[in-house]
Amino acid sequence: MIRTILAAGASALALTFALPAAAQDAPAAEPTAPTMSFGTWGVDPTALSDKIRPGDDFFGYVNQEWLDANPLPAEFSRFGAFNLLREKSTSDIKTLIDELVAKDGMLPASEQRIVDAYKSYVDTDAIEAAGLAPTYPHLTAIYGAGSLDALVRVWSVPGIPSPVGGFVTVDQKAPDTYVTYVGTGGLGLPDRDYYLDTTEKGVAIQQAYRDYLAFLYREAGYADPVAAANAVYAFEDRIAREISWDRATSRNRDLTYNAMTPAELVAMGGDFPLSTMLEVTGFDRATKFVVPQVPPSAEKAAALGIAPEAAAKIGKGTPGMLALLAETPLATLQAWTVARMLSGNADILPARFDEANFAFYGKLLRGQPEQRPRWKRATDEVEGHLGEVLGRAYVERYFPKENKAAMDELVANLRLAMAESINQIDWMGPETKVEALAKLASFDPKIGYRSNLDTYEGLAMVAGDPLANRMASAKWEFEDNLAKLGEPIDRTEWGMLPQTVNAYYNATKNEIVFPAGILQQPFFGIGADIAVNYGAIGGVIGHEMGHGFDDQGSKSDSTGKLRNWWTDQDRAEFDKRGNALAAQYSAYCPFDEGKTCVNGRFTLGENIGDVGGLSLAYRAYKIATKGQDVPVIDGLTGDQRFFLAWAQVWRSQQREDNARQRLRTDPHSPEEYRANGAVRNLDAWYEAFIVQPGDKLYLPPEERVRIW
Repeated sequence: MIRTILAAGASALALTFALPAAAQDAPAAEPTAPTMSFGTWGVDPTALSDKIRPGDDFFGYVNQEWLDANPLPAEFSRFGAFNLLREKSTSDIKTLIDELVAKDGMLPASEQRIVDAYKSYVDTDAIEAAGLAPTYPHLTAIYGAGSLDALVRVWSVPGIPSPVGGFVTVDQKAPDTYVTYVGTGGLGLPDRDYYLDTTEKGVAIQQAYRDYLAFLYREAGYADPVAAANAVYAFEDRIAREISWDRATSRNRDLTYNAMTPAELVAMGGDFPLSTMLEVTGFDRATKFVVPQVPPSAEKAAALGIAPEAAAKIGKGTPGMLALLAETPLATLQAWTVARMLSGNADILPARFDEANFAFYGKLLRGQPEQRPRWKRATDEVEGHLGEVLGRAYVERYFPKENKAAMDELVANLRLAMAESINQIDWMGPETKVEALAKLASFDPKIGYRSNLDTYEGLAMVAGDPLANRMASAKWEFEDNLAKLGEPIDRTEWGMLPQTVNAYYNATKNEIVFPAGILQQPFFGIGADIAVNYGAIGGVIGHEMGHGFDDQGSKSDSTGKLRNWWTDQDRAEFDKRGNALAAQYSAYCPFDEGKTCVNGRFTLGENIGDVGGLSLAYRAYKIATKGQDVPVIDGLTGDQRFFLAWAQVWRSQQREDNARQRLRTDPHSPEEYRANGAVRNLDAWYEAFIVQPGDKLYLPPEERVRIW
C-alpha cells in the first residue's frame, strides 16, 4: 500500500471548482513542517518499527513510526526527506535575503535586484491595487494580433505562453556542438490522460478545469466566458487525443531524435508560419533543428523494434500540432494564450487569481489543503530570477569544504565499484565492456557548486512590479540560451542551483552533478557512520551513475554521443533484465483494487538507477571498509545500517490526489516502491535481515534483477 493520506469526504460533488468560501479571511497560522532525528550515527534506531517485519515492508519498518508521529501539514501535498532539506534550504536562502532587505537602498545594484524582486513579490497590497493593469500591454498584444502570423510574433516574446517553441542545447548526436530543439505543448491539465479519463472523478476534474477557464475569461472581460472556456477545452482535448505522446514513448531517445534542416522544418510546418517564429526569436541563425515528436515512418519504427500497431497509436506529434494550430480559429488561440498568461502568473495578480489557481491545481489536483506561505514562494521566485547570485552566498555560509572532499572519495569508490561490476558481469561481452569502461572513465563528477556562478549581467529588477521582473527574467534566460548557438560547449554549466536538493545525470555531457543542497543529512553527514553515508548519498551517487547505463542513458557513448555501442547480443541481454524490472514495478498497484499501478516502462530508467545504484553503493561500501573491523552499533551490523540509510532517504508520505497525479506524470516510482523495490533485488539485504520465503518482499534468487 502506498503511503497516502486519503482525502476526507472526497466525492464527485466535492470536485466542483469553487473559490474558497473564506477567501477574505485572515490567513491561518503558518504550519510547521515535520522534523527528523538521525540519532548519533545517522539513523535513529528507536524509530524502527517493532510491528513491521523488514522482509514484509522494509520501507514501513524504517519509516512508519515517523510517518505515524508526523501528520502531513496542510501546506504540503507530500513531505519527506527531500522536502525536509528543501525547507531548510528555503529557510537558509530567506536568511540571506533578509540580511539584504535590512540594507535596502544601501546595496550595490547587483544585490539590490534581490531586494527589489523579493519585496515586489511579497507586497500583496500593491499587487491588489494594481489589479490587471500590469498585464494590459501583453493582453492588448494578444487581442490585437489580427492573424495567425501576428499571433506567432506575440508567442515569440519571452514570457508570453506559446504552444510552440524552441531552445538551444547540446546535440545528442554531435555533443561538441549546440543545436536547436523545437517542440509543442498546449495542455492546461498535467497530462493527456486527464482528458481521456472517463471515470466519475476524471469527468469532474474536466468540468472543474472548464470552470476555472471560465473564471479566467470572466475576469478578462469576455462576454461569454463559458463559451470561451468550452472552445479552449475542446482545442486542448484534441491535442490530448490526437497530438500528444504518452510519456513512456517520449522517453525513447532513438525515436525522439529527428534532425532537420531549416527548410525541412519550415516545410513540416505547412500552413503554420514557422518561419515567422524562427525569424522573430533568432532561431533562424540555426543550421540544424531537432524535433522530438515526429511520428516514425514504417521503416524507422521497424528499425526501432516498434510493432506496426504500436506505431499507429503514436500521436501526430509536432507536425500534427502545427497543422491543428493552422486550422484552429484565431479567437480560440487568443483565448488559450490569455488563459495561460493569467494562470501562469496568478500568484502575482490579485488574490482572487492566486486563490482560484490554487483551488484547482493545489486543492483539487494535488489534495493540498493550504497554499505554501507567501514568503516561501517569494524565496522561490527570487531564486528563479537570480538563483546563482544567492547560490554564491549560500555555499560560502552553508557548505563546508570538507563535505566536498568526502564526496570526492565517495565518488571515487563508486567508480571503482562500477568498474568491478562491469568486469565481473557474465552477460556482457568483452567488446561492449571496453566501451562501458571507457564511458565510466569519462564520467565528469561535479560536486557542490560551479566555480563560475552567474552574475546575470544585464538583468534588471523593477521595484514594485513582479510581472515586469518575471518578463525581464524570461527575456534574459532566453537570450542567454540563444547566445549558445555557434559557440563551444560550456562544460562548466550546471542545470541546478547550489542550494537545490537534488542531483542529476546529463547524458550528452556524461556528467553526474550533486549540488551542495543535497549533501546534508539524511543523505550525507560528515560525522555519520560510513555505512549510513554509503547507503544514503552513496545510493544517490550510484543512482546517477546508473543513469549513464539505464535503458536510455546507455544509448550515449563515452563522448556523450547518441550511438549504439553495444553488440546485439549484449543489448538483448540488457533489455531482458530491464523488461523483468519493468514487470516487477508494474505489479505495484496502490489504488483501485489493483487497477491503478506504477507504469514500469515509464519509470524504468529511474528504477534501473535505484536497483543498480544501490548495488554499486553496497559494493563501494565494501571497498571503503575492506580490511576494517566494522563495528556493531546499537545491535545493528554495518550491512544493516547501510540498508536502513537507503530506506530512510525515501521517507515520505503524500495525499492520495497527489499520488495519483504523480503516477501519471512522474518518471520516478513512489518512494515506498523505490525503497522496497531496490532492496528486494539485492542478495546482501536478504542476508542482513534474514529475509526468507514467505516474507512479502521475498523474491526467489532467479527472479532478482541484477544489472550493475
